[in-house]
Amino acid sequence: MFEKLRVVFSIPELRQKILLTLALLAIYRIGYHIRLPILEVSGISMGGEMETFMERVALFSATDLRTLTIFGLGIAPYISASIIFQLLGTVWAPIEQLRKEGPAGRKKINEYTRYLTVIICILQSWTYLYYSGAKISDTFLADGGTGLSFGWQITSVAVMTAGSMFLMWLGEQIDEYGIGNGVSLLIMAGILAQMPKALWDIRQNMSSGLSGGSNSSIGPDVLLVLAFLFVGVVFAVVFITMAQRRIQMQSAKHVRGRRVMGGSKQFLPLKINQAGVMPIIFAGSLLMIPALFFGLIAGWFSAAGWNGVATVFVALRSMLDSGSSFTYNVLYVALIFFFCFFWTSIMFNPKEMSQNLQDSGAFIPGYRPGKRTADYLEKVMVRITYVGAAFLAAVAIIPTVINSQFGVSYSVSAFYGGTGLLIAVSVAFDLIQKIDSHLLMRNYKGLLEEQ
Repeated sequence: MFEKLRVVFSIPELRQKILLTLALLAIYRIGYHIRLPILEVSGISMGGEMETFMERVALFSATDLRTLTIFGLGIAPYISASIIFQLLGTVWAPIEQLRKEGPAGRKKINEYTRYLTVIICILQSWTYLYYSGAKISDTFLADGGTGLSFGWQITSVAVMTAGSMFLMWLGEQIDEYGIGNGVSLLIMAGILAQMPKALWDIRQNMSSGLSGGSNSSIGPDVLLVLAFLFVGVVFAVVFITMAQRRIQMQSAKHVRGRRVMGGSKQFLPLKINQAGVMPIIFAGSLLMIPALFFGLIAGWFSAAGWNGVATVFVALRSMLDSGSSFTYNVLYVALIFFFCFFWTSIMFNPKEMSQNLQDSGAFIPGYRPGKRTADYLEKVMVRITYVGAAFLAAVAIIPTVINSQFGVSYSVSAFYGGTGLLIAVSVAFDLIQKIDSHLLMRNYKGLLEEQ
């Protein structure tokens, strides 16, 4: 392994890309700790519902939403804008036409995505600043009031919007001049940055005896479970990421002069987990919003003295409690399956793939080009999507089970056996594959190949 790393850094172009990527990620981590100038040292304080909501959303946004920093919104607005345009590309003809125009069309879509990102940043930062419960320094408060003055509200919104746009620019620079996917690397860096805190939580709550269901102690039995889950999920993620359903196809023969071209057998690889981690993100976000809403409504009715109505919303909130609710787990799994098929239907178009095969002179043996080939590809994709959805559901439900059964905090269980680990391993594996492509072009063996 050390010899392979020496080879990687001995290639000037590859070494420059890696060092530039590390430098840009370091800039992101520095800005991660720079708070807005209006805050006191004590920062912000949130209620229990908002605290849990921010903790879970922070996993996918490359920042900690519980602190108001210049990168307080993270990369989430850009991801939201990109997803919106991906969805519009399937239902709105003008965007679909731009996608078919090649590089020029994609450039135009990227421009529209940036404009939408700015709008989302402004709306989210203003809302976030209003509901964050930030402890503002007296210097910046409005005259005679307790709220932040309008001028400093504009300034704070502008700073947070600029911070998110700067993170988007960092991701684009990594894509163009560095190595790997910039946005994915930013998210992975934010997830890995939580690892020391998770380790410290384990260290603080360790006990010498077996865990008896207490929420304040982690015994050797729970440590063994966490270690097993860590190894098992890493193995499963790598296995499912590499897994493919290879469909045999054959190219038609062409006669060029005295030579016969084509006629060779090839394989069409279909990824088992075509949707990636997006179904988990969608399902988790969709379930967090009503849970937060019911909790806030219950608090308002309770404060107004309407205890009977508040009890109803408390019961609804408990049904969506991610730590102990059976209803939550069932809905979570069902939504993951739904979004797996939904996202796969957007990313994979069997009719278009069948048309591309027909245009290139290739065909699947036993199936006529056109509709029959498209129907066969769709049937195969539906079958393998069940496998990918079941895998994502199993990985996503692990933190909930560990949190409820062993009393491990969500920050620990989510990283060592759930979505955070899934994202980190998937992005790291993609990064290794891109480094391997540079090595193979120069006749070196890849990092994953044996000597």
